[in-house]
Amino acid sequence: MPSTPTAPTYSNVRTRLAPSPTGPVHIGNIRTGIFNWLFARHNGGKFLLRIEDTDRERSTPEAVQTMLDAMDWMGLKPDEEPVYQSNNMARHLEVAEDLLARGLAFKSDFGKPELGEAIVFKMPEGAVTLNDHVKGAMTKQSKDMKDLVIVRGDGTPVFHLANVVDDIDMKVNWVIRGDDHVENTFRHIPLYQAIGAELPNYAHLPMITNPQGKPYSKRDGDAFIGEFKERGVLSDAMFNFLALLGWSPGDERELMTREEMAEAFDWDGVQSSPAQMDLKKLEWMNGEMLRDMPFDSYKEHCNDVLKQDDSPYLNKVLELMRPRVKLLAALPAQCAFFFGEEFPVDEKAERKKLHKEGMPESLAAYADVLSGSDQFEEPLDTVCQQRGLGKGKLMGALRIAVSGQGGGPDLFEVCRLLGKEKVIERIRRTVTEATKAAEAAAKYAGTEGADSSGTPADDG
Repeated sequence: MPSTPTAPTYSNVRTRLAPSPTGPVHIGNIRTGIFNWLFARHNGGKFLLRIEDTDRERSTPEAVQTMLDAMDWMGLKPDEEPVYQSNNMARHLEVAEDLLARGLAFKSDFGKPELGEAIVFKMPEGAVTLNDHVKGAMTKQSKDMKDLVIVRGDGTPVFHLANVVDDIDMKVNWVIRGDDHVENTFRHIPLYQAIGAELPNYAHLPMITNPQGKPYSKRDGDAFIGEFKERGVLSDAMFNFLALLGWSPGDERELMTREEMAEAFDWDGVQSSPAQMDLKKLEWMNGEMLRDMPFDSYKEHCNDVLKQDDSPYLNKVLELMRPRVKLLAALPAQCAFFFGEEFPVDEKAERKKLHKEGMPESLAAYADVLSGSDQFEEPLDTVCQQRGLGKGKLMGALRIAVSGQGGGPDLFEVCRLLGKEKVIERIRRTVTEATKAAEAAAKYAGTEGADSSGTPADDG
């Protein structure tokens, strides 16, 4: 395989994630944080966090903590103490007053004096050029942009002013955010210039979309980091998946460590077109990471949801299930038949594989032969030959009887782990229940077409 080109590096890189916490944390916010973190790590720079909490009604302490918890789970630790934007209001207003004093802004009540006078930044004449590291060079005419309110009539700074001033004061020199901010950036560039600050580098990331090309949202499935954690997605898998959602390392690698991704990260690998969410790929990644990790780590993750006593039996169950585990939250239902007699039954598979003419009788015959054997395979071959039955059909019914599932690990390995007595007991219970169901169905079929008194209905 040809070697991957070395990504260029930059000096004194300072990136930031600047969320406005208002509730559950969307994957788009975390994906932005990951790209900022990777670029900072690749360049030996700093990754910073600013909590834009000026919306006091929605940016509650609980919402802020939810954001911090999500970042902590994802391993996105900032290199300096987080900055809280609400603490910087005096500084924002100071800059606004300076722009007013220099004639670069004006006051207006927009014909509504009861709302107070806002401070409005005058958009300069000419063109604004944005040199973006993902989207390339873009230009917008100032005449196509309205003058910009930077302080509301009630005296509170608007996002545009606070965002720019805080980035300047934090010495952020790389603004990496979603491409829904491109229009904001065209307005922020003249603000930087009016304040007299050096422009940062900009990189606008592709949006995350559903299969129809629309922004990915809760309507399309799990969209918040907490939901993926609850489903049993590993933070390493989530990080890996989101990093590759819009970026490629330039080769065929898909399963990568954070260090490998940081080493390979560069803007040439970031696509400008939307990145489509693929939950199947995330599940695959999660399963692969569970299979590749040391057994003790895998066991710890599994038993966080199974909550079984440590034992050699548990180890054997987890080893047998390991190739099939994708989402940890699904494991209790997948493994329930190993730990008790109350386990879910796949009703569709049951109807298809068990409720067939002669199948309960074939299962009963298998239990009879099995009771006198030390093997599970040979009795099945014997019954299939005696009854002229396909081996796969009887195995399908047997799997339903012992596990309630239509698929799973190697059936005979499952049977050996459960033990012969338990397998026979489950088969006979299943046969009894299937026979009762068949008798009830036959009775219903015999009365169908009769009226409530039992008299056959008149067809007229």
